[in-house]
Formats: sequence, structure tokens, C-alpha cells
Amino acid sequence: MNPPLGLRHNPYLILLNRRFTTFLCLIIVAYTHFSYSWTGSLSNISQFHLHKTKGVNSQNLSVKKYRDLKRNSHESLEDKAEDLKNVFQQKFGLPNELSKMENPQVSTYEGDDAVDKLNQQSENVDVTGEQTYPFQAEVSRVMDIIVNSLYTDKDIFLRELVSNAADALDKRRLKADPEEKVPKEAFGGIRIIPDKNLNTLTIEDDGIGMSAEELKTNLGTIAESGTAKFLKQLDRAEESNLIGQFGVGFYSSYLVSNKVEVFSRAYGQEKGPVYRWKSDSNGTYTIGKVNDQEVNEKFMNCGTRIVLHLKPECDDYLEDYKLKELLRKYSEFIRFPIQVWVERIEYERVPDDTTMVDGKPGRYKTVTKKRYEWEVVNTQLPIWRRDQSTIKPEDYVSFYKSTFKAYEDPLSYIHFRVEGQVEFTCLLFVPGSLPWELSRNMFDEESRGIRLYVKRVFINDKFSESIPRWLTFVRGVVDSDELSLNVGREYLQRSKALTVINKRIASKAIDMLKNLKNNNKVRFERFTENFGKYIKIGVVEDRDNQQELASLTVFKSSKEKMTTLDEYVQRMKKEQPAIYFISADSEQSAENSPSLEKFNQLDYEVLYSLEPIDEFCLSSLMASKYKGIMIQDVNKHDVKLGVSATSSSGSADGKSSDGSGTGTPGTGAGSGGRGESQTDYEMLCTWMKNNFSDRVQEVKVSSRLVESPALLVQADFGLSPSMQKYMRQQATSAGMNETELFGTSLVSKPVLELNPDHPIIASLERMLKVDALRDRMKEIAERLIDVVSIQGGYAIEHPSTFAKGIIKLMQNEASHYLSESEPPGDSASGNTQPSTTSKSSVPDAEAFNLLANQAKSMVDNLDSPANLSEVVGGQEGETGRSELVGTTSETANDVVH
Repeated sequence: MNPPLGLRHNPYLILLNRRFTTFLCLIIVAYTHFSYSWTGSLSNISQFHLHKTKGVNSQNLSVKKYRDLKRNSHESLEDKAEDLKNVFQQKFGLPNELSKMENPQVSTYEGDDAVDKLNQQSENVDVTGEQTYPFQAEVSRVMDIIVNSLYTDKDIFLRELVSNAADALDKRRLKADPEEKVPKEAFGGIRIIPDKNLNTLTIEDDGIGMSAEELKTNLGTIAESGTAKFLKQLDRAEESNLIGQFGVGFYSSYLVSNKVEVFSRAYGQEKGPVYRWKSDSNGTYTIGKVNDQEVNEKFMNCGTRIVLHLKPECDDYLEDYKLKELLRKYSEFIRFPIQVWVERIEYERVPDDTTMVDGKPGRYKTVTKKRYEWEVVNTQLPIWRRDQSTIKPEDYVSFYKSTFKAYEDPLSYIHFRVEGQVEFTCLLFVPGSLPWELSRNMFDEESRGIRLYVKRVFINDKFSESIPRWLTFVRGVVDSDELSLNVGREYLQRSKALTVINKRIASKAIDMLKNLKNNNKVRFERFTENFGKYIKIGVVEDRDNQQELASLTVFKSSKEKMTTLDEYVQRMKKEQPAIYFISADSEQSAENSPSLEKFNQLDYEVLYSLEPIDEFCLSSLMASKYKGIMIQDVNKHDVKLGVSATSSSGSADGKSSDGSGTGTPGTGAGSGGRGESQTDYEMLCTWMKNNFSDRVQEVKVSSRLVESPALLVQADFGLSPSMQKYMRQQATSAGMNETELFGTSLVSKPVLELNPDHPIIASLERMLKVDALRDRMKEIAERLIDVVSIQGGYAIEHPSTFAKGIIKLMQNEASHYLSESEPPGDSASGNTQPSTTSKSSVPDAEAFNLLANQAKSMVDNLDSPANLSEVVGGQEGETGRSELVGTTSETANDVVH
């Protein structure tokens, strides 16, 4: 029997490097070989270890002999390790295409007692000439590795034994039919027989079989790969489909059984004896010749039968449904037929003898009958190995639904083969909807999207190494004859081949999605709705394919419901220097943001970043650009608007003649034509920065605001409010604060931009010149910052203080209207000048007349930043109240309403 490949990390080796794990197994195997070369028997090995531990006894082993033996052991270890490493790295050729497996010709047993006859060969067979041999390795240690460390899943044993059987059949085919003139089915198949009465599971094949010497060599030496030897002798690796490589797969039998028996007859000795190999993994095994004539006559002409005496806790492997499930999972595409001996229950209505009247039955009863038959499990051919020209679209759809348990048709698929440095075949599908497990976690490790096959044998469906993370949603198959597996054949070893596969799969997946985008708009919309976020993750993580992936991303915008970047670029204005985007919590918030006032005026389209992944995606493109075009966040303080937006000529309504809206400061609506100098506003900016340094990083005059009085934007490396909120949520879900999780605080002070054409800002600038109004001015400015913070999506540190300030504004406004409604004072006094109190309070009340007029509306809409733009953003007021501070005469105290 030639054991094949197999290993995966386990709880004890999880921290070890995969290469180190393989090297550990290599050292154990090498130790096995040099131990055997010293003495040739287990007794001498034991004697050697005795002297190592208890000192050298001159009566049994001289000091010189001990030293020579020790020195030779190290030399043998180095030589054997190098030889074994070469064997481990061998890769074998491509298998031939499958033929249909119809009506397989296999040796079989008929009758209800067939199972018993098969197993009688195990327990009651007459065997003579049995000899006991020691395993040529320290079995207690190696078995412990196999059972506890090498394999992570007991189910693997069936895959390993069936793979061995397939190897044996392929060896026989290569020897008997070198020119492949005979159909593969003529060489028989693989049969699985569970027996609940005897608690045994039998796996037999019609393969090449083994002689007594081969049983000793292949099964008596752990890590002795008969497949590797056979290929060297045959020198026809390119024509084989042999799977075995490491020579430890057979020993996975002990994962589920206490004792294993192997019956075998070698190819070419059809009339020769059958030999039995038996061991319970106690350090020895026996080999003897079967003398039972009936067994010899009914045994296959050549082949091998493995009988597993199952552990009590593993009796579920005697259920035929369990066996069929595992065989379809791991060995569905083995090229030889696999049959399972299944039990059928039939129900029949028969007369009830107890109710017979005059020889006629009065009633009928239902009785059950058991029947046994062979059921072929692997009826499906691997579609990816077939010629693409012979496969219909419905074949792909059927394969996708049956393999991945899907109900909807795939949105798209691609079938390709790669040749060159690495040869592999791949079939990829885009699901029709988001798989349920990915709806909970977009990178769920249990999503099992890609199924890995090596020479048609299923290895695992957690093949994350073969695809980039952004392709987690894809379903498919990768089949290669050249992938390097670990000893347990459960995961891949890192290699150059794996890197090549990763890149080619990513490239072909992009081609598939581009084709979907160009040829089926409806399906592409479904794709972006379900999987668009994965493509945006790819833009961030996959630098090699960033531009290609960016062309597949879709965003909402100020002009289109949904748009790709290519469509956006086609609509760009001639003078527009960049692709613009804005981050917001909702589409409504984005539409009403003061940041877009200038862009709307210039008719520039702006993309909406409504989810954290949108901002991650677009921000990652800012450094590399998209097809040579800059990408800018409109909420950054240094956003560039183009040549036409920098014109400084203004009109009476506060908008420049070229639509830029950046006229000379103070000339807009509400300014009364009064032209303040830029220096005056720089003084205001300095004052506000000094007084609110704990809230803002910088204060400057804005060139982008049209209607709103002020705006908060981020500095160069600041995070948007929505991103700060998202990252805080991540820290909270991780049970940490933001500094512990990200290494720094997420809070970055924004930049405050002021609109000099807005009456509130003009009023603040003028109030700055009146020392008596400084305290009230600071209160007004603070409320203004609160309002624009809410409007921009920033959190207010002290909401109660903000609420109290708004209430006070409402009280002042109410008092102001009440004073207007009272009769005028005593004119007879001749005192026509306002009192000192009125001189200070009237401008104060006048400065808040618009803000206070909207105060109640703002309080009612604190949770809706979009509506807050109406609180501070409009310039309309009641007739005669469009100015916060009226036009003044030479005397500052004289105010004309």
C-alpha cells in the first residue's frame, strides 16, 4: 500500500512556523532511518538508548564502539535528512482526462450475508507463518504525533485510505496498460463496507496489491512512500495520477481504530497467496500467509483490503450516510468508481396470520426487510477538467448549485487554465446574492469559498492562501498537481507557486467582473449592491490591481444616483482639476453640507462617501490618483477649486461674476456695501483662534462658502467626523479605548473657515472693535461654533451648555421684540439719546436677531444636521432685518433700524 500526503496546524503547533513543523516531521523520519541502519532490529535500538541514558556498560558495548556509533548516527542523520527532503519536494505530472464511469466492472459479493463473509476473512481467517517485526521508527512517539498533531480532523482518515486505493489502481493501470488502450473502469474500483455487528470498516481496492516484502517495506516503515518509489522505477510521472508523497497517510487509520488489518495480493501473482499485515500500534506488527482456501479463491486477483476495528466512540463511521457524505466531500472526483455497501429498508404488506378466518386473512400487516447493495458515490466528473467547448452554460450553473448548495444562479463565472511556471485549473463563480455567513462577517473564516483539489482529491475549503482577501465572496475550485502541501495534506506550504496562483486568480476575477460591468448592467448593479464593499477593500489592500479595481467601484453622487469613477470622469468640467468626494452619515447630510455650496455653484459633481469603506477607498486613491486625476476630499482645508473659483470680483448678492462667490470681503448681502479690509478679518480670525484654541486648530477666511457663515473642515491628516465615529465604535466593540487600540487619540482639531460675506461674520468683526461687547461677542462666537459643529457632524463636548446658550438667545430675542412693542418713552424730557444700557444692548440684540429668530427651529432639529443649515445658513430675514448690525453713522452708538 502506498500512503500519500497529509498536515494542518493544531492547538499545540499553532504558534510554530509551518516550515518548522514539516522539518520536525523530517527529523523524526530521518531518525527512523538511521536508527534502523545502526542495528537492524528494535532490540539493538533499545540497547543503544539504554547505554545513552544509564552510561556505557563495558560488558555490552565498549566506549569506543559507543562513540563510533554515535558519530555514525549523526552522519547518517545528515545524509538521510537530505535524501528525504528531496523526496518530500518531488512533484509529479499531470493526470489524464477522465472518461465517463458508467457500469463499472468491479468484483462484488452477492447475498444478504455478503458483509459477514467479507469480515470473516479478518477475524477467523487461518494464517500461518506469521512473524513479528518492530516498526522501523519509535512508533509510540510518531503515532502520538499522527493522532494528536498531524491531523486536525478524524474524517481525514477516509480521504487518505481512499487516496491510497486510487494510487494502487493507477499503479496497476500503468503497469498493465502502458498505452492506455483499456478503459480505466476495467481495472475495477474502490469499495467501502461498514459492519455494525463486528464494528469494523473495510476499504478494499482492485489495485496493484502488495507482496509480503512490500507490506513490510510500505507499512512497516513510517514515512516510506511507495508512490515515490514506484514513480522513480516507472520514470513516467507525467502519465500518472498518483497522489501519495509523504508515506504517512495510512497511519491516519489509527485516528479511529485500535487495530488495523491489511490483506493483500500482489499484481502478477493472481494464483499466489494472500498475505495479512496486522498491528494495534503497540510498536510491532505481524505478517503472515492466509491459508484459508475459500478466502484465497474469493479474494481479488490482485488488490488490497484494509479492515479497521473502530474505537467505540467512532462507531458513527459505520453509518452509510456518513460515509457517503465524506466520500462526496473528499473523493467525489477520484477517477475510479467508489462504491459503498449500503443497507436498504423495504416495507411490504403481508397477511396477518393471527387474523386468518377460513384460510383467508382478516387483516394485513407491514413488515420490514433489509437488503444490501452497492451504491456508486462518485458519479460526477470534475467539470473544470473538461474541454470548455463541450460545457454548456447550464452545466456550469448546475455544478455551482450542487457544489456550493446555492439556490440562485451565479451572476457570472469564469473557467480558465494556467500553464507556465505553475499549472492549475480554476473555475470561479460570483454568487447571485450575499451568502448568509458573509452577511454576519464579511471576512468570515468559515465562508469556505474556494475548494482546493490536488489531483482531484479534495484538500480543504479554507483555501484563503490562494486568493486575496477582497475575493472572499467568490466561490470556486482550484485544482493543481504541483501545489506543496504539508504532511497532513490539510493546508498549503508557502511557495512561489502559491504567489503565482494568487495573482492569476485576482487578475482573472477582475476580467470576469469587467465583463459583467460592460455586458450586463442589471447584473452588475446587483453585484455592486451585494459585493461592492469587497471591491473597495481591494482598492485599499491590493496595490497591484488598485486602478483596475477602482474602475469597478460605484458611488452615489450629487448628480447621479449611482456612478462609476469612469462615468464621473466623462462628466467632469473642462476646468475641473480633481475628482471630489464628501464624507457624511447620510445622503441628505451630504446634499445640505455647506462644503458643497461652492461646488454646486460651479456645477462640479461630488461623490458621496456614506460608509467608512467609501472613505477608506477614496482616501487610498488620493496618493496614487485615478488615471492621473487627483482625488480630493471637499472637507479638507486645502481643497483646490480650479482657476475660475479663485476670482475675487464680487457682485451685490455675494457671488462673483464667474460664479465663484468669493467677492471682496464684506460686499455680500447684509454688508450694506461696506468694504472691510482683509486685515480686519485676519484680526477676527486671530481673536477666535486664541479664544477657542481648545476647539479649533486654525481659523481663516474661506473662499468656498456662499450662504453659510462658517464651516469646520479637517486639517491635512485629520479624520472626518464619520470616520472618527466608526473607529470609536471599533474600539468600543474591542473593549478598549481609542488610544489603546490605535495608539493615539482620534480627536483632531478641525479648521474653522469664516464667510466674510455673511452678516453674522461681518457683525462679529465689527463687534471686535467695541471692548464693551467682547463678552457677548465670545458667547455669540461659541454658539456659532456649536452650530457649525453639529452641522458638520462633529460631537459637542457639552450639549447642556449649548442648550442653555440657545435658550438665552431665545430670551434675548423675545425681550427685543417685547421692547419694540412697548410705547416710546417720554419725549418731553428732550432726551433723544439712548441710555448707556440701550447703547450696549441694542447692538447686542440686533446682532442676534436672525440667529434668535431661528433658535426654536434649531433646538427642535438638533438631531438633524441637515436642517441646521437653515439656522445659520440663510441670509433672509424679516423685512428690514436682513442685517445683524445695521449701517452705522460716524458715531458708533447711533444705530438706524
